[in-house]
Amino acid sequence: MSSEKKIYLSPPHMSGKEKSYIAEVFQSNWIAPLGPQVDAFEKELAYYLSVKGALALVSGTAAMHIALQLLEIRPGDKVFCSALTFAATANPIMYLDAEPVFIDSELRSWNMSPDALTRAFTQAEKEGWLPRAVIVVDLYGQSADMDLIEEICSRYDVPLIEDAAESLGATYKGRPSGSFGKFAILSFNGNKIITTAGGGALVSDDLEALVRARYLVTQARQPTRHYEHTEVGYNYRLSNVLAAIGRAQLEVLPERVAAKRQIFERYRNAFSGISGVELMPEADYGCSNRWLTVIIIDPFICDINKDNIIDALESENIEARPVWKPMQLQPLFKECRYFEHEPGVSISERLFATGLCLPSGSNLNIQEQLRIIDCVKSALTN
Repeated sequence: MSSEKKIYLSPPHMSGKEKSYIAEVFQSNWIAPLGPQVDAFEKELAYYLSVKGALALVSGTAAMHIALQLLEIRPGDKVFCSALTFAATANPIMYLDAEPVFIDSELRSWNMSPDALTRAFTQAEKEGWLPRAVIVVDLYGQSADMDLIEEICSRYDVPLIEDAAESLGATYKGRPSGSFGKFAILSFNGNKIITTAGGGALVSDDLEALVRARYLVTQARQPTRHYEHTEVGYNYRLSNVLAAIGRAQLEVLPERVAAKRQIFERYRNAFSGISGVELMPEADYGCSNRWLTVIIIDPFICDINKDNIIDALESENIEARPVWKPMQLQPLFKECRYFEHEPGVSISERLFATGLCLPSGSNLNIQEQLRIIDCVKSALTN
């Protein structure tokens, strides 16, 4: 292992402005859950996304869970879900004893394949059922083709949830990622483009639904003097301290997107022209936030595979990760149905077999990035 400083995949990047917001929290002694920082953060999120409302929660996973509850997903219901994602997208389906049905990716954006989604709906209709919801993931900072996916969902009158956990700051045809569907999900985990250390949000134009959500995530407490509960609730609200961090982070989001995109361009310039190496494409309909730079290593051309590259980086104290292992390959979901992009063509499995994520933190400096690039090129050469 190299003695050089560790380079992480996507570490938190504080602006310094967080201290002034946190100072307000301590001066007011409003340390308890909720408070004026939470209220302000929710308003600022909604304004940034051009949506009517936002609900700040402890995680994106919690937001997904509540979104599914608001859609009244019941045991045995089926939910179509992007296959190429982190398990947190699909786990809340299981919380409700519903059944995920996974939809493959397409090559233009690596996001949900409209062709696979259409085929899944057609097959479901033939069998006499329809999903209760569709969850589409904006992978690695790039929006899915929302016009097509929304049109397909509307055709069958099935609500859409946008998992924008990785794509805050991206746009689709000029519209902010995280503003599509009946509900959208955000994440402020420590590795995201902006962070509250841990946290997330549920956003929607349906203010009535958000009132219901606010009730559920504060232990479903009835508005009585005593503590009265008529249904199960959850302790999912974001703290006032973490919301203060989020407010400062949101202010610098455009700078973070610009930095991530500049990092991607340096990688692109470094690896362009190397046979067998490709980078994640950017669909012509939008602007990715380039949360993580992902490269594809063709083992038949390069004579090494993505795991060899990850090992080489690890030996130099550099963190890299494989592309998400698709949900249909996870032991947890091995019994779930899966619709490929085309019969016999699984794009998500191909990307997992050949793809890896390079360090892409917005605070990655040029010298560190050159160190990463040299390590990758050396592994490819040797």
